[in-house]
Amino acid sequence: MTDVGEAAPPLADVAPTRRAAASVAPLRVGVVGGGFMGRVHTAAARAAGAQVVAVASSSPASASFAAAALGVPTAHDSVQDLLDDPGVDVVHLCTPNALHAGLALAALSAGKHVVCEKPLATSTAEADELVRAARAAGRTAAVPFVYRYHPMVREARARVASGVTGRVLSVRGSYLQDWLLDRDDVDWRVESASGGPSRAFADIGSHLVDLVEFVLGDRVAALSAVLDRAHAERGGRPVDTEDEAALVFETAAGVIGTLFVSQVAPGRKNRLLVDVAGTAESLEFSQEEPDRLWIGRRAASEVVSRDAARLVPDAARLSTLPAGHPMGYHDAFAAFVRDVHDAVRGGRPEGLPTFEDGRRAVVVTESVLLAAAERRWVDVPS
Repeated sequence: MTDVGEAAPPLADVAPTRRAAASVAPLRVGVVGGGFMGRVHTAAARAAGAQVVAVASSSPASASFAAAALGVPTAHDSVQDLLDDPGVDVVHLCTPNALHAGLALAALSAGKHVVCEKPLATSTAEADELVRAARAAGRTAAVPFVYRYHPMVREARARVASGVTGRVLSVRGSYLQDWLLDRDDVDWRVESASGGPSRAFADIGSHLVDLVEFVLGDRVAALSAVLDRAHAERGGRPVDTEDEAALVFETAAGVIGTLFVSQVAPGRKNRLLVDVAGTAESLEFSQEEPDRLWIGRRAASEVVSRDAARLVPDAARLSTLPAGHPMGYHDAFAAFVRDVHDAVRGGRPEGLPTFEDGRRAVVVTESVLLAAAERRWVDVPS
């Protein structure tokens, strides 16, 4: 592990590598799903240097509309047509959750590399099958836990791993949104038939748990959970998934912590926050201020701003804009896709979230549901 204070190589030193990479033929991407996440994946793939060559959706008409809106040359009549397209190297799956497992298996069977939105599956059994299928196919299979790709998250992770933070004592994490606050706020995610048995935790809690475990280099070993539903009905239809989840947990290394997830927190648009307390310092990262890392000490505290010249190499490589030029969600997403492409070409990029990581989030989600249903502590399978 490199010392946190070590300077990254100057941009002049890394520029030749980037120029050499630009000479490699771009990968060809097909996107399944034309909604918000389909648009995000399309933009990230292009920013990573890929050609987005095809799109498929729930119907031929929907695919044609998405292709026109996104500037994609080919709209396939069906998902299978896209999977059979020899001109597609990597498939991005941006569909309702219940469709993820079946489509990911089909894409792997078609010989494609796969990026599947989270949750990877709606049960551990499905996730296990996907992990086995990805290994057997020998294809890159990734899940976009993109908050790992903020440079200051990598900086926090390096501080914990190097021992600068000291022995980690506790963690507090939260992920707050308000887009489902009102009774008339309806989305396919609300119904378990489309979104799976968990909504708030599977949708955004999966990001939070992945980020906590990634920063700590440690895993949640046991937890207790309470779930809450703000509205019994939405749009006149019964609701069977949670709006909020509160957890108390302990990690394998003995770290204690709390997590809180809500999609009904007024005024909170996408507030993901992780606060780590060690014996030497505390670290706080908020993705609404992604260029900053707060470092707290008993004698004095400081805010470290993103500047490649003072970051660890793993953070500096993700710092693609000069200091003072804000980076955010799209930059993190594009960095994730670049690492996917690196892996497709035989590289081993640091911290790429794979189907194994997607499975891990499903395992934790099932543990949360069990703990809440039985009102007891649950050991999380390792």
